[in-house]
Amino acid sequence: MEHWQLYKEFRFEAAHQLPHHDGKCARLHGHSWVCRVYIRGDRLTASGAKQGMLMDFGDLKKYMQPLLDEYLDHYYLNETLGLESPTSEAIAQWIYEQLAAMNLPGLDAVEIRETCTSGCIYRRI
Repeated sequence: MEHWQLYKEFRFEAAHQLPHHDGKCARLHGHSWVCRVYIRGDRLTASGAKQGMLMDFGDLKKYMQPLLDEYLDHYYLNETLGLESPTSEAIAQWIYEQLAAMNLPGLDAVEIRETCTSGCIYRRI
């Protein structure tokens, strides 16, 4: 059986604090976040303008852009996401849940990186 997985990367600037953390992350600070949304499927579009695609990257962006504009980019994540402690794990899950509620076809996983060396991937199994 054939299988494809594609991703689109999104970037945003945002602040957060982890009030229960036992180190400097308990203080208000910001990151240049990177988010990847992964789509999985076993069929490509057979005909038309999107022939040969699992999903058009522009269509994927249409799902993610409202989240960036209304909750993520240049926001204080503790407030906009409704999370007391918005860890990378919690942010990845929050984004996944929002995209799942929008019925994003083929949604497989959401990856969040808060630095160039640290991040996580969330998926439902």
